[in-house]
Amino acid sequence: MPVVALYNVKGEQIGDVELNDAVFGVEINKSLIHDVVVMLNANKRQGTAAVKTRGFVRGGGKKPWRQKGTGRARQGSTRAPNWVGGGKVFGPTPRDYSYAIPKKARRAALRSALTAKVQAGEILVVDKIEVAAPKTKEMAGILANLNANGKSLVVTAGYDSNLYLSTRNIPGVKSSPAKDINVYDVLYHSKVILTKDAVAKVEEVLLDAASA
Repeated sequence: MPVVALYNVKGEQIGDVELNDAVFGVEINKSLIHDVVVMLNANKRQGTAAVKTRGFVRGGGKKPWRQKGTGRARQGSTRAPNWVGGGKVFGPTPRDYSYAIPKKARRAALRSALTAKVQAGEILVVDKIEVAAPKTKEMAGILANLNANGKSLVVTAGYDSNLYLSTRNIPGVKSSPAKDINVYDVLYHSKVILTKDAVAKVEEVLLDAASA
């Protein structure tokens, strides 16, 4: 089993934690990770890009000149795509980019991503992180003690409003309950900081998925 150091919020090592092989020590499937990251990014797209075709451009109701006898090419409207101010051809229209990958595949990719973080030494386990009130300065101090001043993902067992409010104004730092972490967030952040309870929660969820 992978073994990582256990820290307190002062950055002092107070022990070790054994991580479950079935979650933090699996064979890394890079292809699956890629597929899930592409899906997550696609699902974030708004899909609101749009242009006006000739049917939506104002004007152009009158034929600009008679059909024959002028020596010019026949034209039916000044809003045809070949005219300045005319409609656009084959431009983007509103669409939904989202799609889904099976839950078992998403969770398998998350196990691969967590394993990659462990192998890279980018997983930190803290006994507990408690913030009595929303204090950005206090949370910034905890991250500095843990030598996690860059992009960091702070994972707790459940939703903690004080922790969320304390981290949201720190650039590159995101807090999340264990049930909501995803492959993109794990890979995007340089450090993944989990409380001891969050490790147990992540293992509980992903082990159930692996055995299903």
